[in-house]
Amino acid sequence: MKKPADQPLRPITTAMLLAAGRGERMRPLTDHTPKPLLQAGDKPLIEHHLQKLAAAGFKKVVINLAWLGQKIEDYLGDGNQFGLQIVYSHEVQALETGGGIFQALPLLKNNKGEAEPFALVNGDVFSELDYQKLTALPAGSLAHLFLVDNPTHNPQGDFILEAGWVYDRNQPQQAAGLTFSGCSILDPSIFLDQSAGKFPLAPILRNFMLQEKVTGEKQTDFWLDVGTPERLDYLNNKLG
Repeated sequence: MKKPADQPLRPITTAMLLAAGRGERMRPLTDHTPKPLLQAGDKPLIEHHLQKLAAAGFKKVVINLAWLGQKIEDYLGDGNQFGLQIVYSHEVQALETGGGIFQALPLLKNNKGEAEPFALVNGDVFSELDYQKLTALPAGSLAHLFLVDNPTHNPQGDFILEAGWVYDRNQPQQAAGLTFSGCSILDPSIFLDQSAGKFPLAPILRNFMLQEKVTGEKQTDFWLDVGTPERLDYLNNKLG
Protein backbone atom coordinates (compact mmCIF):
# COMPACT_ATOMS: atom_id res chain seq x y z
CA MET A 1 0.00 0.00 0.00
CA LYS A 2 1.43 3.34 -1.00
CA LYS A 3 2.17 5.94 1.66
CA PRO A 4 1.24 9.65 1.53
CA ALA A 5 3.63 11.49 -0.76
CA ASP A 6 6.85 12.69 0.84
CA GLN A 7 6.71 16.21 -0.54
CA PRO A 8 6.84 19.73 0.94
CA LEU A 9 3.85 20.51 3.14
CA ARG A 10 1.41 23.36 2.48
CA PRO A 11 1.53 25.85 5.40
CA ILE A 12 -1.77 26.90 6.97
CA THR A 13 -2.56 30.00 9.06
CA THR A 14 -6.38 29.99 8.96
CA ALA A 15 -8.65 27.81 11.08
CA MET A 16 -12.37 27.28 11.52
CA LEU A 17 -14.01 26.54 14.85
CA LEU A 18 -17.41 24.85 14.76
CA ALA A 19 -19.64 26.46 17.39
CA ALA A 20 -23.16 26.52 15.95
CA GLY A 21 -24.70 23.46 17.61
CA ARG A 22 -27.58 23.54 20.07
CA GLY A 23 -25.95 21.12 22.50
CA GLU A 24 -29.10 19.10 23.19
CA ARG A 25 -27.30 16.48 25.29
CA MET A 26 -25.88 19.25 27.49
CA ARG A 27 -29.26 20.64 28.49
CA PRO A 28 -30.17 22.33 30.77
CA LEU A 29 -26.64 23.82 30.81
CA THR A 30 -27.00 25.01 27.23
CA ASP A 31 -30.49 26.46 27.57
CA HIS A 32 -28.99 29.88 28.28
CA THR A 33 -25.26 29.37 27.62
CA PRO A 34 -23.86 28.22 24.26
CA LYS A 35 -21.81 25.07 24.67
CA PRO A 36 -18.49 26.69 23.62
CA LEU A 37 -18.82 29.14 26.54
CA LEU A 38 -19.30 26.44 29.18
CA GLN A 39 -16.53 26.58 31.75
CA ALA A 40 -13.72 24.04 31.33
CA GLY A 41 -11.24 24.56 34.12
CA ASP A 42 -10.40 28.24 34.46
CA LYS A 43 -11.88 29.39 31.14
CA PRO A 44 -14.65 28.69 28.63
CA LEU A 45 -14.08 25.67 26.41
CA ILE A 46 -13.63 27.75 23.27
CA GLU A 47 -10.80 29.77 24.84
CA HIS A 48 -8.66 26.65 25.13
CA HIS A 49 -8.88 26.23 21.37
CA LEU A 50 -8.22 29.88 20.57
CA GLN A 51 -5.17 30.09 22.80
CA LYS A 52 -3.71 26.93 21.28
CA LEU A 53 -4.38 28.11 17.74
CA ALA A 54 -2.65 31.42 18.44
CA ALA A 55 0.32 29.66 20.04
CA ALA A 56 0.64 27.45 16.95
CA GLY A 57 0.92 30.48 14.68
CA PHE A 58 -2.60 30.75 13.30
CA LYS A 59 -3.60 34.30 12.37
CA LYS A 60 -7.28 34.07 11.45
CA VAL A 61 -10.12 32.01 12.92
CA VAL A 62 -13.60 31.72 11.43
CA ILE A 63 -16.33 30.72 13.91
CA ASN A 64 -19.77 29.64 12.77
CA LEU A 65 -22.65 30.65 15.01
CA ALA A 66 -26.31 29.70 15.41
CA TRP A 67 -27.71 28.84 18.85
CA LEU A 68 -27.05 31.80 21.20
CA GLY A 69 -24.32 32.81 18.78
CA GLN A 70 -24.44 36.47 19.69
CA LYS A 71 -23.27 35.60 23.19
CA ILE A 72 -20.17 33.98 21.71
CA GLU A 73 -19.47 36.98 19.49
CA ASP A 74 -20.02 39.42 22.35
CA TYR A 75 -17.61 37.46 24.56
CA LEU A 76 -14.82 36.94 22.02
CA GLY A 77 -15.11 40.12 19.97
CA ASP A 78 -12.61 40.51 17.15
CA GLY A 79 -10.06 38.16 18.76
CA ASN A 80 -7.47 40.83 19.44
CA GLN A 81 -7.04 39.66 23.04
CA PHE A 82 -5.85 36.29 21.70
CA GLY A 83 -3.61 37.77 19.02
CA LEU A 84 -6.05 36.52 16.38
CA GLN A 85 -8.42 37.93 13.81
CA ILE A 86 -11.81 36.35 14.50
CA VAL A 87 -14.58 36.56 11.92
CA TYR A 88 -18.04 35.05 12.25
CA SER A 89 -20.28 33.06 9.95
CA HIS A 90 -23.86 33.49 11.13
CA GLU A 91 -26.35 30.70 10.42
CA VAL A 92 -30.09 31.28 10.73
CA GLN A 93 -30.31 27.67 11.83
CA ALA A 94 -27.46 25.24 12.32
CA LEU A 95 -26.38 23.88 8.93
CA GLU A 96 -24.57 20.78 10.25
CA THR A 97 -20.84 20.44 9.78
CA GLY A 98 -20.68 20.34 5.99
CA GLY A 99 -23.24 23.07 5.38
CA GLY A 100 -21.66 25.32 7.98
CA ILE A 101 -18.22 24.99 6.42
CA PHE A 102 -19.60 25.54 2.92
CA GLN A 103 -21.25 28.80 3.96
CA ALA A 104 -18.02 29.98 5.60
CA LEU A 105 -15.72 29.20 2.64
CA PRO A 106 -15.57 32.83 1.41
CA LEU A 107 -14.40 33.90 4.88
CA LEU A 108 -11.70 31.22 4.88
CA LYS A 109 -9.90 32.64 1.85
CA ASN A 110 -6.55 34.32 2.32
CA ASN A 111 -5.92 38.07 2.05
CA LYS A 112 -5.53 37.72 -1.72
CA GLY A 113 -8.96 36.14 -2.01
CA GLU A 114 -7.49 32.72 -2.76
CA ALA A 115 -8.87 29.44 -1.41
CA GLU A 116 -6.35 27.60 0.74
CA PRO A 117 -6.40 24.59 3.08
CA PHE A 118 -7.57 25.36 6.60
CA ALA A 119 -7.62 23.70 9.99
CA LEU A 120 -10.97 22.60 11.37
CA VAL A 121 -11.69 22.09 15.06
CA ASN A 122 -14.97 21.01 16.65
CA GLY A 123 -15.76 23.47 19.41
CA ASP A 124 -17.26 20.81 21.66
CA VAL A 125 -14.12 18.71 22.14
CA PHE A 126 -11.19 19.20 24.49
CA SER A 127 -7.86 18.17 23.07
CA GLU A 128 -4.26 18.29 24.21
CA LEU A 129 -3.14 17.75 20.61
CA ASP A 130 -0.25 20.01 19.62
CA TYR A 131 -2.06 22.40 17.25
CA GLN A 132 1.22 22.92 15.41
CA LYS A 133 0.25 19.65 13.72
CA LEU A 134 -2.71 21.47 12.17
CA THR A 135 -0.52 23.89 10.22
CA ALA A 136 0.31 21.78 7.15
CA LEU A 137 -1.62 19.46 4.85
CA PRO A 138 0.36 16.51 3.44
CA ALA A 139 0.92 16.72 -0.31
CA GLY A 140 -1.50 14.56 -2.26
CA SER A 141 -4.11 14.77 0.50
CA LEU A 142 -7.37 16.71 0.43
CA ALA A 143 -8.11 16.06 4.11
CA HIS A 144 -6.01 15.02 7.07
CA LEU A 145 -7.81 13.62 10.11
CA PHE A 146 -6.63 13.16 13.68
CA LEU A 147 -8.00 9.93 15.14
CA VAL A 148 -8.17 8.67 18.72
CA ASP A 149 -8.82 5.41 20.53
CA ASN A 150 -12.52 4.67 20.70
CA PRO A 151 -14.35 6.12 23.71
CA THR A 152 -17.02 4.06 25.43
CA HIS A 153 -19.78 5.94 23.60
CA ASN A 154 -18.32 5.02 20.18
CA PRO A 155 -16.85 1.51 20.66
CA GLN A 156 -16.58 0.54 16.98
CA GLY A 157 -14.96 3.76 15.86
CA ASP A 158 -15.47 5.72 12.66
CA PHE A 159 -12.55 5.01 10.34
CA ILE A 160 -9.62 2.69 9.63
CA LEU A 161 -6.06 4.03 9.54
CA GLU A 162 -3.61 2.11 7.34
CA ALA A 163 -0.11 3.32 6.38
CA GLY A 164 -1.12 6.95 6.81
CA TRP A 165 -4.34 6.70 4.75
CA VAL A 166 -7.84 6.82 6.24
CA TYR A 167 -10.62 4.50 5.06
CA ASP A 168 -14.25 4.09 6.01
CA ARG A 169 -14.99 1.38 8.54
CA ASN A 170 -17.84 0.14 6.37
CA GLN A 171 -17.77 -3.62 6.95
CA PRO A 172 -19.30 -5.01 10.18
CA GLN A 173 -16.70 -7.79 10.34
CA GLN A 174 -13.78 -5.38 10.34
CA ALA A 175 -11.84 -4.87 13.53
CA ALA A 176 -12.73 -1.81 15.56
CA GLY A 177 -11.38 1.30 13.93
CA LEU A 178 -10.53 4.65 15.44
CA THR A 179 -12.70 7.63 16.32
CA PHE A 180 -12.47 10.98 14.57
CA SER A 181 -11.24 13.52 17.12
CA GLY A 182 -12.92 16.56 15.57
CA CYS A 183 -9.54 18.01 14.59
CA SER A 184 -8.60 18.00 10.92
CA ILE A 185 -7.15 19.89 7.97
CA LEU A 186 -9.27 20.33 4.86
CA ASP A 187 -8.69 21.48 1.32
CA PRO A 188 -11.69 23.60 0.26
CA SER A 189 -11.80 21.82 -3.11
CA ILE A 190 -13.65 18.92 -1.46
CA PHE A 191 -16.74 21.16 -1.49
CA LEU A 192 -16.67 21.95 -5.23
CA ASP A 193 -19.66 19.70 -5.98
CA GLN A 194 -21.69 20.95 -3.01
CA SER A 195 -24.32 23.66 -2.81
CA ALA A 196 -25.66 25.79 0.02
CA GLY A 197 -27.84 24.05 2.58
CA LYS A 198 -27.77 21.75 5.56
CA PHE A 199 -25.58 18.67 5.16
CA PRO A 200 -22.96 16.64 7.07
CA LEU A 201 -19.24 16.49 6.35
CA ALA A 202 -18.69 12.74 6.84
CA PRO A 203 -20.17 11.54 3.50
CA ILE A 204 -17.90 13.97 1.64
CA LEU A 205 -14.87 12.64 3.46
CA ARG A 206 -15.90 9.04 2.78
CA ASN A 207 -16.13 9.78 -0.94
CA PHE A 208 -12.55 11.04 -1.01
CA MET A 209 -11.40 8.11 1.11
CA LEU A 210 -12.42 5.88 -1.81
CA GLN A 211 -10.02 7.90 -3.98
CA GLU A 212 -7.19 7.65 -1.41
CA LYS A 213 -7.22 11.38 -0.87
CA VAL A 214 -7.66 11.38 2.93
CA THR A 215 -4.64 10.98 5.19
CA GLY A 216 -4.55 10.75 8.96
CA GLU A 217 -2.66 10.01 12.11
CA LYS A 218 -3.46 8.71 15.55
CA GLN A 219 -3.55 11.23 18.39
CA THR A 220 -2.31 9.85 21.71
CA ASP A 221 -2.72 13.07 23.72
CA PHE A 222 -5.67 13.44 26.08
CA TRP A 223 -8.92 14.02 24.22
CA LEU A 224 -12.54 14.24 25.28
CA ASP A 225 -15.83 14.73 23.48
CA VAL A 226 -17.45 17.18 25.90
CA GLY A 227 -20.94 16.11 24.89
CA THR A 228 -22.74 15.58 28.19
CA PRO A 229 -22.82 17.25 31.64
CA GLU A 230 -21.10 14.16 33.06
CA ARG A 231 -18.18 14.46 30.65
CA LEU A 232 -17.91 18.18 31.40
CA ASP A 233 -17.73 17.35 35.12
CA TYR A 234 -15.01 14.78 34.36
CA LEU A 235 -13.02 17.37 32.42
CA ASN A 236 -13.31 19.96 35.17
CA ASN A 237 -12.15 17.44 37.74
CA LYS A 238 -9.16 16.62 35.53
CA LEU A 239 -8.29 20.28 34.98
CA GLY A 240 -8.62 20.99 38.68
